[in-house]
Amino acid sequence: MRIVFFGCDDFAVVNLKRLVAEGHTIAALVTQPDKPKGRGLHTVYSPTKALALQLSVEVIQPVDLKDPAVVSQLRSYNADVFVVVAYGKFLPEAVLKLPQYFCVNVHPSLLPRYRGAAPVNWAVINGDRETGVTLIKMDTAMDGGDILAQEKYPLSAAMNSAVLREQLAVLGADMLARVLPSIPEGRFTLLKQDGSLATRAPKLPKELGHIQWGWPAEKIYDLVRGTQPWPGAYTFLKGALLKILEVVPVEPGVAGGPAAAARAGEIIELHKDGFSVQAGDRALLIKRVHPAGGKPMDARQFLAGHKLQAGDILG
Repeated sequence: MRIVFFGCDDFAVVNLKRLVAEGHTIAALVTQPDKPKGRGLHTVYSPTKALALQLSVEVIQPVDLKDPAVVSQLRSYNADVFVVVAYGKFLPEAVLKLPQYFCVNVHPSLLPRYRGAAPVNWAVINGDRETGVTLIKMDTAMDGGDILAQEKYPLSAAMNSAVLREQLAVLGADMLARVLPSIPEGRFTLLKQDGSLATRAPKLPKELGHIQWGWPAEKIYDLVRGTQPWPGAYTFLKGALLKILEVVPVEPGVAGGPAAAARAGEIIELHKDGFSVQAGDRALLIKRVHPAGGKPMDARQFLAGHKLQAGDILG
């Protein structure tokens, strides 16, 4: 098939690579405008643009998809379908009508659950034990189009959102490879979403990662897993920000378990695997951290360079 691909990040790259491997013709890549990053404000290409340049695929980076000149350029590619994966912008109706068939979106959730920008993160933050990928025929509603295909994926209690996103990208690419050939042949069915079951998955604000130690340990555990890599879960130790990268809930009665009169956020015990902290109902073992101005490290390395003791308070 002849495809115009809309996408930006590593999740999109996995899908773009698979389309190329399947022999589809990528007429053009549409990605967001380059932005300066880092202290030197150097221009950094999106991962999809970097790949497209390697593949000698034309790249366009429109500021406004409603611009008539942009619409005309997209029309000129005579695409069978537009494939949209982690693009980050709405496609206006004028663009949705351009391909011969329709626009296909790969969304990493079981729609109508988690419509929005951060479905993978919210599934982990909310402690879900199942998620998945949905392919939809796009319309003007946010992630509200009819379902072309949907597959469930188990979400283990040990998985963080960064790892889950990588795995769902592969699943989405596999689904695209199976579903796209059925479109010109008419061998597909569409299922309308039940809007009454829709939930939202908005972008994650930085302050979402601020750990409240009075919460149940399981909620904090899910927050730490679900905010990887952005914005990251964090607390404060002696006035300095400390990112918490890995924690494990501790069962009562084992080493590092809750102290009888410990306060929320109190360091209970220091030991070989890190240090345990009292949450609202039980303790959490802190196994990996990222101190301000430093590098990510195991908690035992952190302890070697910081004078902590039982009774110190995080928060």
